[in-house]
Amino acid sequence: MPLSVKDYTWEETDSLLWITIPLKGVNAKKVDIFSSEEYLKVNYPPYFFECLLAAPVEDCRGCAQIGDGVIIFKLIKKCPGFWKNLHSSDSNNKEVMKNKRDEALLKYQKRLEDEANEKNDIKREHGKTAVNEMLKIEQLERDRIAKIKDEERKKATEALEKWKEEQRSLAEKEKEKLLAENKSKTQHSKRKKPGSIFESEPKGKSGIVRESGNITVKHTPRVFPTPTRESQAEQEETWLKKQAEARNAIQLSLDNDLSEKEKNPQWLLDKGNSYFSSGDFQSAINAYTCAIHLAPKLPTLYSNRGACHLKLNNLFKCIEDCSKALDLMYPPVQQNASSRARALVRRGTAFCMLEMYIEGLKDYEAALLIDPKNEAIQSDAQRIRKKLSPSQTSYYRQQGQQSGFDLGTIGIVDGLFVDTYRC
Repeated sequence: MPLSVKDYTWEETDSLLWITIPLKGVNAKKVDIFSSEEYLKVNYPPYFFECLLAAPVEDCRGCAQIGDGVIIFKLIKKCPGFWKNLHSSDSNNKEVMKNKRDEALLKYQKRLEDEANEKNDIKREHGKTAVNEMLKIEQLERDRIAKIKDEERKKATEALEKWKEEQRSLAEKEKEKLLAENKSKTQHSKRKKPGSIFESEPKGKSGIVRESGNITVKHTPRVFPTPTRESQAEQEETWLKKQAEARNAIQLSLDNDLSEKEKNPQWLLDKGNSYFSSGDFQSAINAYTCAIHLAPKLPTLYSNRGACHLKLNNLFKCIEDCSKALDLMYPPVQQNASSRARALVRRGTAFCMLEMYIEGLKDYEAALLIDPKNEAIQSDAQRIRKKLSPSQTSYYRQQGQQSGFDLGTIGIVDGLFVDTYRC
């Protein structure tokens, strides 16, 4: 049976009331407090304090502090004045106490429901406001696109009309020229003597015989498979130049004890790939690192070393290597598309394993832009989206997103698909 606390103290002013209750050595974490305008209860087993106040107080404005072995209530009186007694005259009436206790509990429950309803209303209003703002933004974007289309359509129509006018003018000039030539020939034929042998009339409506000839067509040599009209020549030339510099820039002071093969970055790259295939990831990292010393501008070395770090859960090193590889694969051209995609997927996987799902999803969707028809990466990107919280999803949608890319072999970590790309 709980022990009633009798050694409490209280003080009052015209508008304030202080009640001090000793904890008697009980841990503050075990204290349970319930209060209303007229009823106050403190339960900290085996002790129990209950009080039916002499007058109502402002329940929402009062406070309780627990510390130094006591509980101090600071309550604000609804009606200023001195009470002289803390307890109501009905405190000894069990029936009245029970009714007041039940009434306080009902009021507390109703207050909680009102607060929850108010929060839901505010949340609903915020949602409506956000939706209206999104609709306004979308409408403005549609209007902007429609305006651009109208302007382009107007320009195309004007250009077409101008071209038609030029063609009509050229046709009129050609017609006048032909009429003048025919008139000249007719006058010339009338001046010839009777019985003379006339030259045969040339075939064709215009009477003009055109000379035959040959046209020489020369094709521009192309390193990339795309035609010149569809390519970005400046970016492609920059990429080829960077690749040539990377192959020729061997900056490491080579040890005389190294064999010719060990001085070749390509041999070290193949060696690292072999270690990776056999599951010896640390040896693969060592091989790629030696190759990077020899050729520090080859992005494949950083990307493959990032895959090894990913296998060994060196996630920050994986992100660092993949970022370096992406920096070296600039400008983005068709020749380095697949390598860029692999680096993006590996870095995105590392982000996801660090529970940085927004950053990981951005890398996955950047890879998807390179190969938008790949179903495996679409499935994995969808799995990542399901990992996002509602607030993260709302933020991400504001940034805009697109998806697509080919993942190689896929494994699962904590329910999330993670890249284990072959080198």
